[in-house]
Amino acid sequence: MTVPLSILDLAQIGSGETARDSFRASVQMAQAAERQGYTRIWYAEHHNMPSIASSATSVLIAHVAANTETIRLGSGGVMLPNHSPLTIAEQFGTLAELHPGRIDLGLGRAPGSDQQTLRALRRDPSSAESFPQDVLELQGYLTGPSRVPGIEATPGKGTDVPLYILGSSLFGAKLAALLGLPYAFASHFAPNALDDAIAIYRREFRPSAQLAEPYVIAAMNVIAADTEDEAQRLFTATQRKRVALFVGRGRTFTPDELDLVLTSPAGQQVLRMLEHTAVGTPRQVRDHLDAFTDRTGADELMVVSAATERAAWLRSLELVAEVSGLTAAAH
Repeated sequence: MTVPLSILDLAQIGSGETARDSFRASVQMAQAAERQGYTRIWYAEHHNMPSIASSATSVLIAHVAANTETIRLGSGGVMLPNHSPLTIAEQFGTLAELHPGRIDLGLGRAPGSDQQTLRALRRDPSSAESFPQDVLELQGYLTGPSRVPGIEATPGKGTDVPLYILGSSLFGAKLAALLGLPYAFASHFAPNALDDAIAIYRREFRPSAQLAEPYVIAAMNVIAADTEDEAQRLFTATQRKRVALFVGRGRTFTPDELDLVLTSPAGQQVLRMLEHTAVGTPRQVRDHLDAFTDRTGADELMVVSAATERAAWLRSLELVAEVSGLTAAAH
């Protein structure tokens, strides 16, 4: 690979698993990724989702950081309107003091869940409107001087935790460009605005104290296996799981029923979310990643192992590291 490779760990709770099982797997994967030469691992804030264990994002980062040594870890992202900027500055300032030089803070403005959960979080429905101002307030707490007279983050001040703007639309691209921050696009589930968002970000970018030139991270699903047939089998399982999650709404389907749902308009819409997915043998996946890098001009790729089976999830990331030359470089 000509660009760094990183990982988005969705902290999945598999069938028959507990959250503790998910945390154990995240540590195992992070330790392997550190050996294999991946640049960073991010975890996303989601709420009221029984299949995802990363709701307390900063706590999970702390746990993984305590069980690794060098790999960068961060949020991909913290949904800032769910929190006060001061609270997030203190949390990530604490992480930065405990693990200096290893912590990233990716920020998004979505609720990370549905409207009912939004109310349970005590979030004001209009809070997303102040996202740009909240980012600046947060940045002030971490870098100094504070934008709120008389208020400082302890820990936090002077840690200079790097900020990243996450997005799946043009809004995030414009904001990241205006503030001179790195931009990470969620093309692993929201492919439609990818090209336009990157173009706008690069065109409108203004240098800042954190970043002199535009920096784009683009996300992509990967399912690499030792054989093409095995990769396709894993991808079919992923498609079925996604359509059951988004269309089934708690209903139980047989595999044949799920395949029928996949052909429906709603099923096809779910499949379009997986448009940027590299499936196949390690070489086929590498070729797909290279083509995606050429298309987007991304400065870094963030891969998401889309396999639903835990062993295949780990194996997929291992194969990607090997075929991309990360493992050899790490040694």
